[in-house]
Amino acid sequence: MIRFIAAAFLLAALQPAAYAAKGDRPPAWLTEVATREVPEYDSDVSSVTLFEEKIATVNEQGVVVTTVRKAVKVLSRAGRSTASGSAIYRTDTGKVRNLQGWLIYPSGKSESFGKKETIDAALADNDVYNEARLKLISARSMADPGSVFGYESTVEDRSIFTQFLYRFQGASPVLTARFTLQLPPGWEARSHTFNHDAIEPQVSGSRYSWELHNLSAIEREPAQPPISALAPRVAVSYFPPPPAAGLGPSFADWEAVSSWLSTLNDPQSRPDDAVTAKARELAASSPDDWGKIAALGRFAQDIKYVSIQTGVGRGGGYRPHLAADVLAKSYGDCKDKANLMRSMLSAVGIESFPVAIYSGDPRFVRDEWPSPQQFNHAVIAVRVDESVNVPAVGEWEGLGRLLLFDPTDPDTPVGYLPDHEQGSWALIVRPEGGQLVEAPATEPEENLLERSIDVTLAADGSIQAQIQEKALGDSASANRALRRRSSEADYRQIIEGWITRGAAAAAVADLETQVDDEEFRLSASFSAPGYGQTMGSSLLIFKPAVVSRRNRTYLTEDERTHPVMLGSNAFAETVRVDLPTGFAVDEKPDDVKLETDFGSYEASWAMENDQLVFSRRLETRRSVVEPAEYQSVRDFYAAILHAEQTPVVLARQ
Repeated sequence: MIRFIAAAFLLAALQPAAYAAKGDRPPAWLTEVATREVPEYDSDVSSVTLFEEKIATVNEQGVVVTTVRKAVKVLSRAGRSTASGSAIYRTDTGKVRNLQGWLIYPSGKSESFGKKETIDAALADNDVYNEARLKLISARSMADPGSVFGYESTVEDRSIFTQFLYRFQGASPVLTARFTLQLPPGWEARSHTFNHDAIEPQVSGSRYSWELHNLSAIEREPAQPPISALAPRVAVSYFPPPPAAGLGPSFADWEAVSSWLSTLNDPQSRPDDAVTAKARELAASSPDDWGKIAALGRFAQDIKYVSIQTGVGRGGGYRPHLAADVLAKSYGDCKDKANLMRSMLSAVGIESFPVAIYSGDPRFVRDEWPSPQQFNHAVIAVRVDESVNVPAVGEWEGLGRLLLFDPTDPDTPVGYLPDHEQGSWALIVRPEGGQLVEAPATEPEENLLERSIDVTLAADGSIQAQIQEKALGDSASANRALRRRSSEADYRQIIEGWITRGAAAAAVADLETQVDDEEFRLSASFSAPGYGQTMGSSLLIFKPAVVSRRNRTYLTEDERTHPVMLGSNAFAETVRVDLPTGFAVDEKPDDVKLETDFGSYEASWAMENDQLVFSRRLETRRSVVEPAEYQSVRDFYAAILHAEQTPVVLARQ
């Protein structure tokens, strides 16, 4: 039984009266929360956030001073990774005033961390140069279970936008989390709450506070939404009385966001002589616009992904580099690659637009809060005519017919959009008339993985088998990505591991792949001793489902906490089994046919031309199934599992 801490008692103890302690001793707020009793969690919960507070103080000139205090209790060795603190800052406009940390051991002894223990690091491994950096202190190697790590940071910067986005937790449980916004007198703030009932702020003059208590751990479940779709967050916009000089922009609607982004993107996309010459060279052999788009898209994909961010504190994090510079250096980040492709398309007379999108969570962006901060990725929208009929094309009133394409993804060709972006809200960026649209999503048949297996079954139960696979759409992209990032030896090991999960002790002989923009093909042959089970000299039992679906999802757990997110996929397999001489089918499963709102499944077993033919087909439609409807999903996958695990019995004649 979870024991909750009384909110009023905790708030009284944590009022921001005194901050950093003098010298090496932990401050009073940290020693106080370190003694708090925590609930009893499941064994897989490795840490708990005892307290987190973020205070953003804004002055009339748009300078923001942000103070963070956070305390985490380590519950197991796996939780040691949470014993760190950081402060992100922008070198062109900001500075870290303070970063200190403390580790309190279960014995009561403590360690302190200051300037000498602070590391200044890039935000990402692939940054060549980035004016957004972080300072980091870490006690991960020292934080034994029962220890409490706490830190304080203070960062000063100028506002890019008059907006903040605060997430109250990650996957770990949180006892208290609070976001406070201190504005000058006469200023106002408005907020939206996502993934939680509306959180009304406590307001005192121009001070606003949003807080939550006793947030449970976000459990890991198969096919669950990402953490960003489950963890509560608050989106806050603040409004000074006019006039307000020197502040970042505020956005009344999505068209205003689009217009602002256009001012950053459009000047950077104008083609110079070098860009024009290269674009015409690449497009020269293409008889139509579709061929030109495909050729320029492949070129943009080949540009190396590297992040270089300058002028970040003045909105530069949203501004691509000049297309000519990206072409000359042959590297750039997502917005640079999209901008270069846009510039090259312009050079051959094809219109296109920048697109801001969130990659990895189709439900992250919310229509009711217009803000560039809701996006984490950039792609491109290309104007096409009716002759272009591919899955990534959408048609919207006021925008026309547009093809969305991601030049950053090396495995998804022109005509398709990566699975993790499909169905997401995307902002088509234009100086006027920009719109928030839902990115096109593929149908199951467009992502088909089709497999055939020819099996020769011997009387002793051993098999010889030949597999042929053809993958399209998202399935092809996933296979391309796996093949590209794996060495020859590693890829063989992966495929052998997949085959031996179904056919124990299988030996793979031939393995070949064929990769192009349309398909991914795989062929393999293997043998496996004792695949079928002999019973005396008269019976032989085996399962025609020789290998599993590689992206298998069964969802057979009894209960469910989170929604089930199903992708748009189709799988079809035909297995033809040559039976051993003198044997005939004695028992076989009944044919299966399932139809639900979210998917369908068929399986059949039949004799054709002296072969046992096993066929199965599974389709799932892109959908979100709420926990209240989980039983239907469970029953669906339980029936599939039963069908595919049921053996065929052969009898000697």
